Amino acid sequence: MKKALITGGAGFIGSHIALKLLRENIEVAVVDNLSKGNKSNLPGNLSFYNVNILNEAELEEIFLKERPDYVIHQAAQVSVQSSMEDPAYDAKINTIGTLNLLRLSAKYKVKKFIFASTAAVYGMPLYLPIDELHPANPISFYGVSKLTSETYIQLFKKFHGLDYCILRYGNVYGPKQNAQGEAGVISIFIDRLLSNQPLEIYGDGKQTRDFIYVKDIANGCYLALLNGTNDILNLSTETQTSISDLAEVLVQISGRKAPIVYHQAKEGDIPCSCLKNQQAIEKLNWAPSYSLLEGLNETMEYYSEKRVK
Repeated sequence: MKKALITGGAGFIGSHIALKLLRENIEVAVVDNLSKGNKSNLPGNLSFYNVNILNEAELEEIFLKERPDYVIHQAAQVSVQSSMEDPAYDAKINTIGTLNLLRLSAKYKVKKFIFASTAAVYGMPLYLPIDELHPANPISFYGVSKLTSETYIQLFKKFHGLDYCILRYGNVYGPKQNAQGEAGVISIFIDRLLSNQPLEIYGDGKQTRDFIYVKDIANGCYLALLNGTNDILNLSTETQTSISDLAEVLVQISGRKAPIVYHQAKEGDIPCSCLKNQQAIEKLNWAPSYSLLEGLNETMEYYSEKRVK
């Protein structure tokens, strides 16, 4: 049986990936320091290590014991705002942490390194939808740290023969996403709706995002283990949804009345984003299977049930 080591595996996206791999009969080991993740997100039929990816000695013990065939690297500092306030910490987690895992993956002959990257590496779009050949020009330190990690990954292939698949995610949403801190707008809106609070939109609401359901991301990671070799691929729906339209749909799904309050746009906010997904469709034999409405309904149901418990 093949084995995957998932960093950040107790987090929002990582835990969905873990469940997907277990369903596909892939053995799973999870590394997570629980700074954002929660062990309750995971089933009991996997190995769990409460370890920080900056602790190279403890990481090496895990590689020695588990001998993973694959590494799926999800652990990261993901707050754009935090990266702007403390770029050194952001670089330490996102770049040095990735380097620790790359060194150990090469040393212990990992077959493939799957990396969770981001649309933030592209910066302000020159055209839409953004394909993988779009210039990388990040406008946040978070985007810089992810792009730097991508470069290290490619060089580890060149110098150490470590195969990889870099996946640049659109705006991921779904069950288990934390509505606090640097959360996605969908989990924040749902949290406010269920708390009978107004929905707050920064800007005129016409700004668009490419929202992709977390189960489609988990399936993309699984297929990257099988099919993606030394590729950089967008995982997205290639669909634009405005924030105002999103708010109206969520109000309808919830059956609650909530005023929508508009505030001044946040500085540096990208007006529109949409990622082309043709390469992932062709190279991974993948396609998003959830429409936005299906994903929103499942997500709303999850949070509504959680409130009742």
